[in-house]
Amino acid sequence: QVQLVESGGGLVQAGGSLTLSCAASGRTGSYYYAVGWFRQTPRKDREFVAVLDWDDRYYIESVKGRFTLSRDDNKNTVYLQMNSLKPEDTAIYYCAAAPLFSDRNDYLAATSYNSWGQGTQVTVSS
Repeated sequence: QVQLVESGGGLVQAGGSLTLSCAASGRTGSYYYAVGWFRQTPRKDREFVAVLDWDDRYYIESVKGRFTLSRDDNKNTVYLQMNSLKPEDTAIYYCAAAPLFSDRNDYLAATSYNSWGQGTQVTVSS
């Protein structure tokens, strides 16, 4: 089972940028996993944001053009670059690892993921 450590959150002004990191460890390399990103606020259930598998990147509509997924295989790390941040993006962000699925819809459900990071707070001030 892969273990994930998330970092990079913080406080930024609206329009600013943050890069979140999700570092994987354990015997199984991150190559065998897709990495999804979710966010959660006290008002809302955990919301799918984006997922990176080895062929495709998927984003929810509200973050398209602003958030970008990338990975560094040598570091077993996935990055979520967040630009043009809005107050509505304020949440605790979690990365999570899932097996590779042929159906993209499988990545949308939190129950598809085997391992979760501890979460990192992103706060966007207006």
